[in-house]
Amino acid sequence: MKRILFVDDEENVLNGIRRMLRSSRDEWEMEFVASGEAALQACSERAFDVVVSDLRMPGMDGAQLLSEIRDRYPGTARIVLSGYSDAALAAKAVPVAYRVLGKPCEPAELKETIDRVCTLQEVISQPALRRVIGTLGELPTLSATYLALSNAINDECSSISTIAKIVEQDVGMSTKILQVANCGFFGLSSGASSIAQAVGYLGMNVIKTLALQTETFRTFVPSARIPTSYWEKMQRNSQHTAVIAGTLPVTREIREVTMIAALLHDAGILALASAMPDQFALALDEIEQKNCSQVEAEEAIFGTSHAEIGAYLLGLWGIPSIAIEAIAHHHHPSRIHHMGLDCSLAVYLSDLIAHGMEKPPDDFHDEGLTASDRIELATLGLLDQYAGFRGTAMQALDVGTP
Repeated sequence: MKRILFVDDEENVLNGIRRMLRSSRDEWEMEFVASGEAALQACSERAFDVVVSDLRMPGMDGAQLLSEIRDRYPGTARIVLSGYSDAALAAKAVPVAYRVLGKPCEPAELKETIDRVCTLQEVISQPALRRVIGTLGELPTLSATYLALSNAINDECSSISTIAKIVEQDVGMSTKILQVANCGFFGLSSGASSIAQAVGYLGMNVIKTLALQTETFRTFVPSARIPTSYWEKMQRNSQHTAVIAGTLPVTREIREVTMIAALLHDAGILALASAMPDQFALALDEIEQKNCSQVEAEEAIFGTSHAEIGAYLLGLWGIPSIAIEAIAHHHHPSRIHHMGLDCSLAVYLSDLIAHGMEKPPDDFHDEGLTASDRIELATLGLLDQYAGFRGTAMQALDVGTP
C-alpha cells in the first residue's frame, strides 16, 4: 500500500483533502501534517512514497520542504498543491517537484497525478537500473558552458546577444544550433547565418534543449565498437521524433516540453553504449539475430532499457518531470493511465512514427507497424487515429510514400 503525506498549514484544506480522497483509503495510507517541520519529522519516522505540499507556509515553505525531502529521501516523489500564484516561490518549487497542481484540484486529477508519479518512481528505482547506473562510476555532470547558458536563459534580463556570446564559446553547441536553424527542424521558414539569428529564430527554450542534446553526446563518449552510422541514425531519429511531436494535437501548454522529451528520448542509449559497450554491442547483435526490438534486446541483457536509464540521468540534470515521465515510458505507454493525448503518449507516437519511416518501402502499406505495435495502439485507443497522425508527420518532414 502506498504511503502519502499531505502538508498544508490550513486545517480546513487538509480536512477537504481527507474528504476528497476518502475513496482511496483502501489503496493509500494517508497522513496529514500542518507544517514543513512536522513533515520532516514524519519522514524521519517512516518512509513515504509521495509528499504533497502547499507552497506558502509559515516557517519552512513548500519549496524548502521539498528540497529537503529530495536531498534526504530521494526515493520519495514530490508534488506541489497550492492556490498561490507567487511566481518567485513557484520558480523555486519547479526544480524540486515532480508536479505542480493548483487549488482547487479535482479529485480525479489529484489521484491520477499521485498514481503516475508513483509509477515513475518505481520505474526509475528498479534494482536492474541501479546496477547499470552503478557501472557509470561517478555520475556525469553538466559542463560550465551549459550551466552558464542555462542560468542566462533563466534570467529574465538576459538578451539574445548574451545568449549568443555564451553559445559561441562552444563549437559543438554552435554547430548543432546553426544546423537546426538552417534545416527547418522546427518548421522555420528561413535559416540563420549567425548564432544571434539562430537564437532569435528558435527561442530560448529550444536553444537550451539543443544545447543539452549536444552536452549529452559529449558527456557520454560511445565506444568505437559501435558504427558511426548508428549514431548518425540515432541523432536523425531524435530530430525527426521532435518534429513529429510538434505536429501532434497536444495542448499548447505541453507542446514545448513534449518536443523537448521527444528530442532527448533516446539519451539513455548513449549512457549504455558509453558505460557498457561490450554488452551494448551484444544487444545490437541480438536485434539482428533474433529480429527483436532494441528495447527487447536491452531488457534481456541489462534487465532494463535505455528509456528508464535516460529518464533517470536526465532527471538528475533537472529536465521537467513531465518530460522525464514521457522518456521513461515511451516504449511502454500502457504502464500509466492517460487522459487524452498527453506528453507521454505524444512521445510514444512520435517515436513509433519516426521508426516506421526508417523501414523498407514494402512496409509502407502496413504503416511501418508490427503486430505488437497495433495491439499497443488499440489498447491505448489510438489505432484508428494513427494513419492521420502519420500522414501529417510525413508532410511536415516532406516524406513521400511509394
